[in-house]
Amino acid sequence: MYRAIDRDGNLVDTMLSEHRDMAAAQAFFRSAKAATGVTPERVTTDGHGSYPRAIRTVLGRRVVHRTSAYKNNGLEQDHRGVKGRTRCMRGFKSFPSAERFCRSYDELRNLLRPRTRHNQHVPADRRRLIHLRRAANALAMLEMA
Repeated sequence: MYRAIDRDGNLVDTMLSEHRDMAAAQAFFRSAKAATGVTPERVTTDGHGSYPRAIRTVLGRRVVHRTSAYKNNGLEQDHRGVKGRTRCMRGFKSFPSAERFCRSYDELRNLLRPRTRHNQHVPADRRRLIHLRRAANALAMLEMA
């Protein structure tokens, strides 16, 4: 599972791949770059061997690649929700259904997030109002589909 978040913790892009190799890493970095239209200054990963070359070829040599376990914690915590949902469902029967679930789960979760900046305090009553409004919008979109 490939995921990208920005410094505020907002979801940039997500991709599920059957293999964790150079081609998958390059496809994910191309997709994330196309989603934002911006080349990042820094990329933090878990240190898999295919990342340095994929970053250089897709994003360029000027992008700083960091592999610190501590700097990767934000992404791992963000990824915990998907892991928790798939674990209780005991996996998926097919790869396409897993891919569909992961993408839609992340998009809906990102839509319902109450904060706009990392570590921004939002009072409980305001959070509830934002959540109800966004949930109503999500339900309206699902009804139209």
